[in-house]
Amino acid sequence: MKEEIKKKQICILGSTGSIGTQALDVIEQHSDLYEVYCLTANNSVQKLAEQAHKFKPAAVVIANEEHYEELQQLLVDEPDIKVYAGRQALEEIVQAEPIDMVLASMVGFSGLVPTINAIKAGKKICLANKETLVVAGELILNLVQQYHVDMLPVDSEHSAIFQSLVGENMNEVDKILLTCSGGPFRNYTHEQLKTVTAADALKHPTWDMGAKITIDSASLMNKGFEVMEAKWLFGVPADKIQVLIHPQSIVHSGVQFMDGAVKAQLGVPDMRLPIQYAFSFPQRLTLKGERLDFFKAQKLEFFEPDVNKFKCLALAYEAINKGGNMPCILNAANEVANLAFRKNQCSFLGMAEIIEQTMQKTAFDKNPDLDVYLQTDKEARRIASELVAQNS
Repeated sequence: MKEEIKKKQICILGSTGSIGTQALDVIEQHSDLYEVYCLTANNSVQKLAEQAHKFKPAAVVIANEEHYEELQQLLVDEPDIKVYAGRQALEEIVQAEPIDMVLASMVGFSGLVPTINAIKAGKKICLANKETLVVAGELILNLVQQYHVDMLPVDSEHSAIFQSLVGENMNEVDKILLTCSGGPFRNYTHEQLKTVTAADALKHPTWDMGAKITIDSASLMNKGFEVMEAKWLFGVPADKIQVLIHPQSIVHSGVQFMDGAVKAQLGVPDMRLPIQYAFSFPQRLTLKGERLDFFKAQKLEFFEPDVNKFKCLALAYEAINKGGNMPCILNAANEVANLAFRKNQCSFLGMAEIIEQTMQKTAFDKNPDLDVYLQTDKEARRIASELVAQNS
């Protein structure tokens, strides 16, 4: 008699976002291997309830407590699903004993504490929340080592780098090649960038990644964050991480070794692949979907990013080099500026100005701990918000 495989229990932080919904598709395709233990969302109460009806998790958490009663009512016919609300519930649910892995796919700083708690609880971390490493990379890496947990990247670029390094063991890396599409404004002049709108940027994405990250991609701040993430994940200094504008989004990133050989991962833009690889590593599972056809593929082009036009990328490198809590300041200011741009409260180029001024005005700490990060985030948001108000 064949022994039944015990399904891996997965907690998805941010299940209603683009990563979360694609992760659920992966789980559905492999329902013999994976099961949803918990789903969480911030405000998308209707979508969270729909997901809960379909996947029957043990628990759901809505971070915004105002939606608690509505979620309870929507799930009144699901007595086996426990309904929780609030930031504390979100931070505690990841520690539940049955959970095997946590997919950290919340957007922004809010993913930091739940991820830390999941690490301390010994859960495997599938990391899609880049801000966790941007803000507190050293702290997170120390905790991963201390608690002996696996942390696998879900970002398409970092998954590509990870896949390129599998089997290379101690072979020295000469440089990491980090690709990006360049966004919708890649060929715009500085004059043209003065008048672009959030609506212009949101038409663009090659990848389905949500409004905030789409704007970050247009400003190249997203790529700056990914340089920081790569530094911590792969132990490579920032000056050995080369950003390449690659409009076709076929080469998802790669590695150049000391002998000059380059290994890269190629494929169609489909986030389900890196999500599934993080779940199943070291195995590769079947994934339904489009395949890369080399006979139909476009030519592959690569360009150097213009950091004068896209100052956010330059500011990210500046924050990396400064270290301490400066990346935390950068991230907080960017979250405020990004939202302000989406609300037409600042211009596209104004985002970099707000971020730069916030970096100059927020108290710097060379050796921050978690309390410092939390305080820095609050201070930087306040300063950036004041700058937005002054300029709007």
